[in-house]
Amino acid sequence: MDSHSILTFTLVAAIAIASPGPATLMAINNSLAHGQRSTIWSSLGNASGLFCLSAAAMLGLGALLASSEVLFNAVKVIGAGYLFYLGVKQLCKKGPMLPEGTEGDANKVRPTRSKLYKSAFLTAVTNPKATMFFTALFPQFIDQGAALLPQFLILTSIFMALSVSSLSVYAALASRAKGVLTRPALSRWVSRVVGTTFIGFGAAILTMRRQTA
Repeated sequence: MDSHSILTFTLVAAIAIASPGPATLMAINNSLAHGQRSTIWSSLGNASGLFCLSAAAMLGLGALLASSEVLFNAVKVIGAGYLFYLGVKQLCKKGPMLPEGTEGDANKVRPTRSKLYKSAFLTAVTNPKATMFFTALFPQFIDQGAALLPQFLILTSIFMALSVSSLSVYAALASRAKGVLTRPALSRWVSRVVGTTFIGFGAAILTMRRQTA
């Protein structure tokens, strides 16, 4: 695996992770309702779930990479199509990132660390965005002629680190800008940037060629 592949994967993963999804909403809501520190455990739970998804994808990766050019192209089209879908979905998004009325209630009982971790873990392993990323896009960045385990550890570690960082940033912003997150204007601007970037990466995925030993 060369540095260009790692950089490309990092950029694609960063955009995918930064796009608001179930894990992001959970981090924001936990930050607002229970304090910013509560998101540490939910972020770790989400990262653990992502690791499991990545490992599951890797179990069938060897057979995929050794298969025909036709199958590789089919997976490539699916991956690009998923990015196009995310891009269009973001461009068509009109509502605010955070609905009004989600501010924390002081009378609520703070959940345990274990509960925060488990809830985020389940959210991650049932998240269609993460599932599609690993099964459709992850294989595009693996070098068939190199050892599989080191590549798995590198790519998965990058994805997990980006996820924890992204959720931490969202949680910090939520705790400091509750009013801003309810404004539709900000949401529309963010959605346009993220949506356009997704579509651009989708087009780039279509230009990729299968790596051979």
